Amino acid sequence: MNVQTLSVASPTPQAEDAEWWRGAVLYQVYPRSFADSDGDGIGDLPGITAHLDHIASLGVDGVWLSPFFTSPMKDFGYDVSDYCGVDPVFGTLADFDTLVARAHELGLKVIIDQVFSHASDAHPWFVESRRDASNPKADWFVWADAKPDGSPPSNWQSVFGGAAWTWDARRGQYYLHNFLKEQPDLNVRNLEVQEALLASARFWLDRGVDGFRFDAINFAMHDPDLTDNPPVLTLGKRTRPFDFQHHFHNQSHGDITVFLTRLRRLTDSYGGRFLVAEVGGEQAEREMQAYTAGPDLLNSAYGFLYLYAERLQTELIQHGMTLWPAETGRGWPSWTFSNHDAPRAVSRWAEGRDLKAMAEMSLLLLMALRGNAFIYQGEELGLPQGNVPFDRLVDPEAIANWPATLGRDGARTPMPWHADQSHAGFSTTEPWLPVDPRHVPLSVDVQEHDPRSTLNVARRLIRLRRNHSALRVGNLTPVEAPEPLLVFERGQSPTRLLCAFNLGHETTAWSPPTSWRVVEAVNLDGAPAGTLPPLAGLLLAEPDG
Repeated sequence: MNVQTLSVASPTPQAEDAEWWRGAVLYQVYPRSFADSDGDGIGDLPGITAHLDHIASLGVDGVWLSPFFTSPMKDFGYDVSDYCGVDPVFGTLADFDTLVARAHELGLKVIIDQVFSHASDAHPWFVESRRDASNPKADWFVWADAKPDGSPPSNWQSVFGGAAWTWDARRGQYYLHNFLKEQPDLNVRNLEVQEALLASARFWLDRGVDGFRFDAINFAMHDPDLTDNPPVLTLGKRTRPFDFQHHFHNQSHGDITVFLTRLRRLTDSYGGRFLVAEVGGEQAEREMQAYTAGPDLLNSAYGFLYLYAERLQTELIQHGMTLWPAETGRGWPSWTFSNHDAPRAVSRWAEGRDLKAMAEMSLLLLMALRGNAFIYQGEELGLPQGNVPFDRLVDPEAIANWPATLGRDGARTPMPWHADQSHAGFSTTEPWLPVDPRHVPLSVDVQEHDPRSTLNVARRLIRLRRNHSALRVGNLTPVEAPEPLLVFERGQSPTRLLCAFNLGHETTAWSPPTSWRVVEAVNLDGAPAGTLPPLAGLLLAEPDG
């Protein structure tokens, strides 16, 4: 099958309404690594603003910014010490306002993180809370007495290793931290804490943000009886003490949804805002459904089904399809293949195959799935996982678990802008993480004028999704096909699209239905009729559609 000219539907104007987010494509920016405007080796808000034209050129609907709030940076911004401040390393509130204004000029929505399950131990709330057990904020964090033998209140383990409890001599109690000990868990059951968090959300809504991503929101409440977690009895890959337990009691309490309804009520009062939850862990599928069920909770949620998958297989995608049936009262999914917390999908899934082909097939697959699509910075360039030597690691998880896991640094290396400039144009000085030499020839300026580059393929595929309502909001129906083919339909007659992908390593026999016309293809050039090469993707429209 040799496709020379592809037929693409005419652009359809996007209505400005309360559900602009349904089927949207959002571009994630990790601020430390996107663009450095002041030469300190760390990306910042003015750097993002200066490159918003690049993001807009992709055709995405909006941008999601990872934390830029005031922070000691023990977990690089996910340890917040001021929910309403901009850390000086990223700029100022005026810089943020400028960014939002410019994004809106370009037709981009702006989504920001809210980290409501934990704060920094440098936050004034925690500084006061730990002073004694009778101060006004004594109950703003999770404190508990030691067991009679002095050991922690429960057996709960931290995601980043070791016990989830740290002793504090000032209080004479333990405090809970599901992540680093510098990230104490907020007591979100406390209504005063809820009011403070709602006030911080209102602060950013008043500055014009279009929505929030709630980080690790399923850790926001736990079993108040501090019941021990049971052990995992089945053997599997274990790199941390955290992996030895079922996390039934240290997270995921049902009362979380009560707080989420308060958040939804607030954002509904502003109109047209988007709320999405990050939900990880063994109960993620149930929790994502619970957090998005009905009109009073969050708009969407995403988990780690694809982010942590070591291989791209048909059954993996098929499982994802079953999680979000198009039924009344069900939530709306969001999907991402790469982000700042997981190794880049191109490297995880290539298995020795061509990285460019894998990048482009993955982008087409992401655009074809039902739900919102999150693209992580550099994904549009086909960047592989960055190589960061041990002496340059900064991620606490990577350092603690090296070499069993390589952590998150390799997904956070600087964005390459100009191949002929020092540090690939990210900064004029040595960046906080090194630029991988393999990324330099994939720089934006190199790919910009090559019509066959991954960058320009990404633009074409995102435009395809915007122009086809079947891809943006249509139903998804699996179609039976032999392994390793993945075939499904989007939409319904007369505008159905048939999507076919060869996820395998060998060419596989497959012929599209007679008279269906090709609207998009990747990695198909020169293939004999009736076959799909490895990593080929094909979208077809039904006759007269």
